[in-house]
Order: sequence, then C-alpha cells, then structure tokens
Amino acid sequence: MLKGKTVLLGVTGSIAAYKTASLASALKKLNADVYVLMTPNAVNFINPITFETLTGNKCLSDTFDRNFEYSVEHVSLAKKADVVMIAPASANVIGKIAHGIADDMLTTTVMACRCKKIIAPAMNTNMFENPIVQDNIDTLKRYGYEVISPAVGYLACGDTGAGKMPDPELLLEYILQETVCEKDMRGLRVLVTAGPTREKIDPVRYITNHSTGKMGYAVAKTCARRGAEVTLVSGQTALKAPEFVKTVQITSAKEMFDEVTARAQEQDIIIKAAAVADYRPKYVSAEKIKKHDVKADVTGSAQTDMAVLELERTDDILAYLGEHKKQGQFLCGFAMETQDLLENARKKLKKKHLDMIVANSLREEGAGFGGDTNVVTLITEDEEVSLGKMSKEETASHILDKILARMARRQREE
Repeated sequence: MLKGKTVLLGVTGSIAAYKTASLASALKKLNADVYVLMTPNAVNFINPITFETLTGNKCLSDTFDRNFEYSVEHVSLAKKADVVMIAPASANVIGKIAHGIADDMLTTTVMACRCKKIIAPAMNTNMFENPIVQDNIDTLKRYGYEVISPAVGYLACGDTGAGKMPDPELLLEYILQETVCEKDMRGLRVLVTAGPTREKIDPVRYITNHSTGKMGYAVAKTCARRGAEVTLVSGQTALKAPEFVKTVQITSAKEMFDEVTARAQEQDIIIKAAAVADYRPKYVSAEKIKKHDVKADVTGSAQTDMAVLELERTDDILAYLGEHKKQGQFLCGFAMETQDLLENARKKLKKKHLDMIVANSLREEGAGFGGDTNVVTLITEDEEVSLGKMSKEETASHILDKILARMARRQREE
C-alpha cells in the first residue's frame, strides 16, 4: 500500500515514545521506507536500536554523524520524504519548531521538509493546556502543520486529562490519509449511505437485513483518502466510523430518508450503498407483544395461534434523489439480487434516474453481505464493466474511478 513512499517519524523525549515503535512496524509492513529521527532526550526513553531493527534504516539523532550516508546533509532526507510525523511531540520541540529553532537532527530536517507535517502532542495535561503551548500549536497550524488532538485519560505522571498520545492505529490513519491516494477528489462533496435499517415491531423486536456496512464504509474511506469532503449516513453496524469522514448514525429507513434528503442538494456525488428496508410494520406496539397461549383442538393435538404482521412501504430514497437530482450531480445506486442480476439492475438504473448502478449477486462466491471481498458489475446507460473478485477497498477504488471518468466525460460533452 505504501510501496515507494518515504515516511519520517520524529520521536521526542516523552514516555509515549514506546508507542512509536508499533507505528514504525505497521508502516514497514505496508512497505513504506521509514526513517526515525530522535532528539537527544528521546534516546533516554527508547533505544535507537529498536527502531533500526524495525525499519531496517539507521536511526538518526546526531546531525553530525559522519558514519551515516546523509552526514550533515539533512536536506537530502527532507527532500526524499512524502510525509513527516512527530509522535510523540513534546512541548519543547513544538515550541522550537513553531519559532524556527533548528538545533538537532529532528528539527533541522523538519525545517527543510516541504511535504505534509503532522504533529502528535504528548505531555502532562497542565503543560498541554498552558497558553504558551497552545499558542505554539496554533502557530504550527497557521504554517500548515496538522496537529492531532491528544487523547484524554490517565497519564504516566498520575494526572487524568488531555495529553496522551493517540494509539498507533490512529496515527497510522493520518499517514495513510496523506500518502496512500492521489487527491483527485479534492473539492468534491460526497454523501455515502451504508449498513442496514431497523424497523421497530415493538420495544424488543425489529425487522432488518444482513448488511454489515462494509462496502459503504470502504467507499466512504476511499473517498476521504482521495481528498473528498465525505458524509456517511450509516445504519447500525459493528464497524468503527472511518476517520476524516463525518458520520451520521441512523436506525430506521425514515431517519435515513430525512438525513439524506436534507443534505442531498449540497452534494456533488451521492453513492447509495445502504440496504434500506422496503417495508416497515404498519403499527408499532408500545409494549412487548406476547406470544399466544397454546390451545388443544378437539382431537387433542396442540395448535398455536398465528401472528400476522401488517407492513407498509417505506420511502424510496433512491427514487426521490433521482427525481430531485440537481444539475451536474452524480447519483450511484447499488443492486443486490438473487436472480436476473443484470436485467434487474438495468431496470433500476432507468427507473430511478441513476447515472450508474453497482450490481452484485448473493449467489456469487466472494460477493454479498459480511465478507471482505466483492464481485460487482458497473452499469451505466451505455456501458457495463464486470470486475473480478477483489477486496471491498479495491472495489471502492474502481467504483470511484468510473464515477470520476463519467463526470469528466459529461463535462467535456457539455
């Protein structure tokens, strides 16, 4: 995923320095070329050999190390970098960088970098909340640095509050967000729906489906990584909300209809990947519905009374969006079928006034609900493209490639 990318990790004097080892390892597993720069104080918290073993590169702390190929040429390493992250970033280093002080390998290299620079503060709560530190952080933001808000919790000093360095998994997401995709969707506003809806029967029971939301979440995450401003309207899932995406949680089809239609006119692209219920109970009981007693007929055999659930149609979100589509907006739907896949998908494309529909079948191995792969066909009014089995993230990338190509074609024709 990060092959050909160079990541510089800056480590300062903080007890949280040990977490950066996990981050370096994760980056290496994604095939990134990782260099670790340490301040002189940082080596008191973690041995440079740890980073050298994990990255396969010499850990740098001495600007005048004559045994390293870059020697005093810290500028050479700075030119090579695709992204820099300082994690943990102490109050001291934040202050130095904010005021242009470059007196060690880390700060001199950062000053020479033109790539994206990300700061993850880690310190005592009182230090973090000190107005001077906050002013320094604001200064870095004005200069284009991205500052990750520290986590709140129990600190090594015994205090509880803001100042913990976020987990390596979150730090990795910030690096991936910057490096993994070309930002060819920057400036576009995208709304994605995902997951199932739940329609209440009573306070205990509901009607739903097998959707896990994985496909829609993959689409939303990929849009964000490609630079789009993304809103994800999601039903109840077990998935963690994607970073860099505004997530709106809903439960019912009515709630999804309201949230989507309220935002629709602001969007450049709408991708409806959610599995929305077509029907809901006409009457919702305020109390739990009790099962009927078992009765015996004249022959002595047991009989159970039948329960009848009356249903009514839900609002058709996709049809509404198609009828109210604004000029230039791209509308993409999904079709999940068990038979006559392409025929039914084409009918849906035309009936709902869609620009594209993504068709997949529950009957095909590697497709359907719950898995990490999918097998889809991308259908437009004049084209059908069948994709083989691939991960849902790869599928999302192909979907977005096709959408951008169709939008560019439409602009040329206009």
